[in-house]
Amino acid sequence: MRAIPTGQRVRTGLARSAAVAAVLITAVACTSATATTSPSPSHSSGTSAARGGRLVVTTADGVVRGKAVAATDEFLGIPYAAPPIGALRWRPPRPPAPWHGVRAATSFAPHCPQPPSSFGVASSSEDCLYLNVFTPAGAKARNLPVMVWVHGGSLRTGAGDEYNPTALVGHGVIVVTINYRLGALGFLADAALASRPGGPSGNYGLMDQQAALRWVQRNIRGFGGNPGKVTLFGESAGGLSTLSQLVSPGARGLFQRAIVESGTYQLTQQPLATAEAAGAAFATKAGCSSNTAACLRGLPVSTILSSQDPIGYTPDVDGAVLRQSIGTALASGQFDRVPVMIGANHDEYRLFVAVFALLGAKVTAANYQNMIANTLNVPAAAAAAIAARYPLSHFSSPAVALGAVGTDAIFACHALTAEESLSRYVPTYAYEFNDENAPELFLQPVSFPYGAAHASELQYLFSQTAVPHPAELTAAQQQLAEAMKQDWTNLAKAGVPAVGWPRFSPASQRMLSLVPPRPQVETNFSAQHQCAFWIPAEANR
Repeated sequence: MRAIPTGQRVRTGLARSAAVAAVLITAVACTSATATTSPSPSHSSGTSAARGGRLVVTTADGVVRGKAVAATDEFLGIPYAAPPIGALRWRPPRPPAPWHGVRAATSFAPHCPQPPSSFGVASSSEDCLYLNVFTPAGAKARNLPVMVWVHGGSLRTGAGDEYNPTALVGHGVIVVTINYRLGALGFLADAALASRPGGPSGNYGLMDQQAALRWVQRNIRGFGGNPGKVTLFGESAGGLSTLSQLVSPGARGLFQRAIVESGTYQLTQQPLATAEAAGAAFATKAGCSSNTAACLRGLPVSTILSSQDPIGYTPDVDGAVLRQSIGTALASGQFDRVPVMIGANHDEYRLFVAVFALLGAKVTAANYQNMIANTLNVPAAAAAAIAARYPLSHFSSPAVALGAVGTDAIFACHALTAEESLSRYVPTYAYEFNDENAPELFLQPVSFPYGAAHASELQYLFSQTAVPHPAELTAAQQQLAEAMKQDWTNLAKAGVPAVGWPRFSPASQRMLSLVPPRPQVETNFSAQHQCAFWIPAEANR
């Protein structure tokens, strides 16, 4: 059977027929936390004793006061950029306005604009460029490693406050969670929005992430952090964002380690011209057929949300933030040379197959090939070849079979490609999350097991309690969760996750299987996911 290159025959993003599932690609990782309003600065001068306390920190923009929660000090809703409203909409982020007195940093700021979802909180507030700092109690003089979390959500939904990192903080690190512009407001590319004729447009959300990282460099020492030991990490769209920052010239030197969770689903980015054509279509749909920047910047948020792409957004090769596709940059070594932990989940795509089933589009033996064609956006002949490679007789159900196809084509083999490229230049630590009994917190039970589905590893790192289907981890799963938190924070501290975690190399392909109760080394990832079928042999050299 001829190999089917994932970058050529199979669309590297999600299928056009999978719009609903795409909306959920990482929105399922979001909790149903309630957004709060932005705290207003307090203009009282405060006492000298309060200013000297551990909960009062002076930043470059003003003084903030946090709150103590058990063994963690929390500083919530700190602005890292000016509100991107009015004339600042669809422009690079600007510094926040300084404030006088002591600003209360005790509640979360609004989420960035996003539509309503069963998995998160809708928002229409463009005043959303805030971050949250979580430190061990009394950390101000400890020079601790810093981990900056980029949330997922198809670059369309999500927020930093939906992930409680206190368990990670308990391992002696500082964790910063951020908001960034989403959807069309964060990633619309349109020639009318370019700062100069023919100049770049789009990628505003990536610019926000870089602004947050610059804020960390300027201010984290005041919270007890070491700006020379910053780890950027994220899941799904947050993992794709982390890869984007690895290859973006604007992020060089802003972090010293990276962790990519399920973020390799699109290693080839669209060129600026393609993105701007989509932007022009958006402008017409939104009532700005004249395609003027003034019209676009004057649109109500509700119009933008109703007119944006429901599948989600991806970065574009704009020539400034991104000068080339992620996969190209990784293969040629043109990226920030930092240690990288990177991996995927064994059954990523079962989550989306479950979404289809819950919407009434169940996979059957009769529609299996058609579902493959729609999932991967391939012609019928290619779908037939894929179905022959993944025969229903090898799987417990048609749904599980389609889950394997989607997992291997969209996630797993792209992850292997990225791991092989990275490992030629930097210390690379690969993993596969393999807990087949991981609880599914966001979707109701279906007729097939979820397995180690997309986003299922997050509950092993963060506290996610406000979810539709809460579940407790077993003792063995708790042991795995503790090992994972230790490994993630070890990478932040020393650039190496664990003594027994082998460095990945294209020759041995050794990685860690995250399986309860104790992770184990595995070497058969490529064979398990049939990557020789999806990627030509020459792509793996």
